[in-house]
Amino acid sequence: MVNVPLRTIRYRLPITDYWILTTDYRLPITDYRLLTPDYRLPTTRYCFMNHRLMHIALVVADYDEAIAWYTQKLGFTLVEDTVLSDVKRWVLVQPSGEGSCQLLLAKAATDEQKSRVGNQTGGRVFLFLHTDDFERDHANLIEQGITIVRGPSEEEYGKVLVFADLYGNLWDLIG
Repeated sequence: MVNVPLRTIRYRLPITDYWILTTDYRLPITDYRLLTPDYRLPTTRYCFMNHRLMHIALVVADYDEAIAWYTQKLGFTLVEDTVLSDVKRWVLVQPSGEGSCQLLLAKAATDEQKSRVGNQTGGRVFLFLHTDDFERDHANLIEQGITIVRGPSEEEYGKVLVFADLYGNLWDLIG
């Protein structure tokens, strides 16, 4: 295997199953027959990495208030709550279900961060919660007194409604 420098750019060669690795920002040589096998990597082996999104940081005003809301109102699980300092904690919550991305509840520390609480995406839907039973979860949102902003409606991809969390961040419930 080739030792790949940190700033490597991959170029796909036309009509081949190989990538060229180069540290130069210009296109590599076009006569790829002159390349040694060390510089040709099959795409089926090296092109697709096993990545997954683990945590999404959600800026909150208060750790305990956010933990209570997500665990009691939405039924999320508290995965971890570790004290890192007098003012900082590592707090992870996640929805039920396998392979769920976890929310990292991050307490706003500066005035700029505090201004983003509840509006991390400028008023757009921020997070998308998929469910196996839309009607059950819709009823739970109503029972818990959670603000439903739009819907429910029937879309190509299923039923959907938009709800707001305790700070006003917008979520899609999709089933």
